[in-house]
Formats: sequence, C-alpha cells, structure tokens
Amino acid sequence: MIYEIALLPVHTGKTEAFRQAFAKVEPLLKRAKGYGGHLLAQGIETPGVFNLIVRWRSLEDHTPGFEASEDHRLFMLGLEEYFSEEPKVYHIEGGAFQQPFD
Repeated sequence: MIYEIALLPVHTGKTEAFRQAFAKVEPLLKRAKGYGGHLLAQGIETPGVFNLIVRWRSLEDHTPGFEASEDHRLFMLGLEEYFSEEPKVYHIEGGAFQQPFD
C-alpha cells in the first residue's frame, strides 16, 4: 500500500472556495483505479496549506496511472486557480493506521 501526500498551498482568502472546488472534482479521484480512500485536511500551523493524503494500492496506480489520465487533468483543472504555488507531492509506503485510542 502506498500513500500519496500532496501539500496544496491555497491563496489567502480562497480556502472555502477551494473546499467547494475540491468537492466538485473529488469523484474523479474516487473512481481512479487503485484508489483506496483519502483525507483532505487544512494545516493548523499553516492554514494556507491543505494536506491531501490518498491511499493507493500501488505507486503505479497513482503514477503513471491516475496522473496520466484525463480524470487527473480535469481534477487539476478544477483546482489550479486556487494554488498560490506549485503543489508538492511525495509518496510513502505503509499499511493501515494503527488504532491506539480506545
């Protein structure tokens, strides 16, 4: 299992519009081959940066898979006007999160 971590810097004053735009393009991500769930969270210390964490079955499902698709092009097209700079994306390997709280 692979996690994609994308740091998405959003223009000041555009965070609510970004959330709405993300909700519109979210189905494109959810239908991608190998998609296993995601979390979109606004930074606490850096509220102008959203963190998108996507679980993929394999690295190939994300890249070249989703990234080379028309759905990815449309996904990015729906969000790019909100980015204050180029998003940073990296990947980590790992299993599911542990459940430490009872």
